[in-house]
Amino acid sequence: FPDTLVGTDSHTPHVDALGVIAVGVGGLEAESVMLGRASYIRLPDIVGVELTGKRQPGITATDIVLAITEFLREQRVVSTYLEFYGEGADALTLGDRATISNMTPEFGATAAMFYIDDKTIDYLRLTGREEEQIALVENYAKTAGLWSDSLKTAKYERVLKFDLSSVGRNIAGPSNPHRRVSTSDLAKEGISGVVENEEGLMPDGACIIAAITSCTNTSNPRNVIAAALLARNANTKGLMRKPWVKTSLAPGSKAVQSYLEDANLLTELEQLGFGIVGFACTTCNGMSGALDPEIQKEVIERDLYATAVLSGNRNFDGRIHPYAKQAFLASPPLVVAYAIA
Repeated sequence: FPDTLVGTDSHTPHVDALGVIAVGVGGLEAESVMLGRASYIRLPDIVGVELTGKRQPGITATDIVLAITEFLREQRVVSTYLEFYGEGADALTLGDRATISNMTPEFGATAAMFYIDDKTIDYLRLTGREEEQIALVENYAKTAGLWSDSLKTAKYERVLKFDLSSVGRNIAGPSNPHRRVSTSDLAKEGISGVVENEEGLMPDGACIIAAITSCTNTSNPRNVIAAALLARNANTKGLMRKPWVKTSLAPGSKAVQSYLEDANLLTELEQLGFGIVGFACTTCNGMSGALDPEIQKEVIERDLYATAVLSGNRNFDGRIHPYAKQAFLASPPLVVAYAIA
């Protein structure tokens, strides 16, 4: 049997990327497990999801997971366990796999598993696990039939196929994570356009919150580093965030702060306004805090249709901020781009 984990966070399936069955449960059930009682898991419907193709250059894990979310919602995978496999899955980093597994609740599924392979072992070594433990994981996975090679011959009652090469740059919104929109289609969809406005006033439809946040994306080094490099380029060119945009950086752990500091990139994000506000859900969970009083006053008095953009996993109506009538999910580098656009 694979390792198992239950957690009270709905995005506990994040850990599925490591080949661990991780599911979200209620607080009472989690407490009973902590007290030594069993947690009963119903034998689920298991759906195989074959990932084919290779992602296009410049496409982030966020772009991929938003496209997969749209696809899986259409396929109705509610309460199932998903098992990702195929050449596309082989090519994904652990960070990319975790971004996909993280949004299991948004798929409607219960778990979204990836198999254990050399990349899993490399990740365990990179994150400081003892060699004895790493060897145990590898040996057990191969012996128990949980290693990637053993699962390539698995047969599923239901198989879905998703082509990674079909994914372009995406955002999701203005509400619901599965409402994917290609950035090249924003004008066609009526989401963006030319806005005429008086000098010194906030435009209607302005982005008032830009947040790099959530376990979905800040746990992926490639996404965070891409955002920091974009911030550095913006600073070099003298670009600044718009004065009405409230910016923030809320990593999932202090490891993010550590590697940004080691790469001399945290200061680049801070210069653009993306300073660390905490290691928590923050904006993704509707806890972005108050707006600048003058900005809030203008939004109210002019009845502006303000928006938010965040690298989170949920953007339901009214969730992000009372004065952000729309909210869009986007990759961390796109969050930076929209803050200065």
